[in-house]
Amino acid sequence: MESKVMSIGVVCELTGLSERQIRYYEERKLIFPERTKGGNRRYSFEDVKTIQDIHQKMQEGFNTLELKEMKKSKKPRCTPVFR
Repeated sequence: MESKVMSIGVVCELTGLSERQIRYYEERKLIFPERTKGGNRRYSFEDVKTIQDIHQKMQEGFNTLELKEMKKSKKPRCTPVFR
């Protein structure tokens, strides 16, 4: 698992998005940053990629509900292993 070390300010710089946009994605349960003991959000590089993907899809016209459904359908499922 990738370490979550970036603050929301750093993520804003990397993505060009505002703190409000990033928090909105969290409110809509599209991203899940870790929290420090002090309550500050921490993000990984994978989170940054996810945020960029979300933003791109929203620019293409998808809404947050559609993005959640897309995310659900991409989750790996248990499949039988044949030998």
